[in-house]
Amino acid sequence: MIETLERLIAEHPFFHEMTEPHLQFIAGCAKNVRFEEGEVIFREGDEANQFYFIREGRIAVELMIPSRGFTTVQTLGDGEMLGWSWLLPPYRWQFGARASKPTRALAFDGKCLRNKCEEDHELGYEILKRFTHIISERLDATRLQLLDLYGANV
Repeated sequence: MIETLERLIAEHPFFHEMTEPHLQFIAGCAKNVRFEEGEVIFREGDEANQFYFIREGRIAVELMIPSRGFTTVQTLGDGEMLGWSWLLPPYRWQFGARASKPTRALAFDGKCLRNKCEEDHELGYEILKRFTHIISERLDATRLQLLDLYGANV
């Protein structure tokens, strides 16, 4: 079976039950990308105009801590989404990201999707609901990490 962007996107749980026209549009905003181990994908504070669906590999989400340097706050792998800063003004990355092993991903053009979401509020609402779910899960995971780090000292 041929792997098309549309098929890869339609099969991913994030896009489950999206309409065919929306899936076709989203596929039109996507491209295959590859990152080598250690390659910086984006830096905290840079303009955020993409998000990524990790097909295979591992990405370290990093935060610059002045006394420690770059610190991994989360690791993402196969099937996970990376990046939501493209969705919210001022469209700047809140964290950095680096490939911690060779990674294949789909990169989605955030400007393309933002414009389409402004035109098609149904699509915008679907995208927002789906990303809000991811943001909520990631905040819960961060809360648990903080409890592990500081819970004994409270």
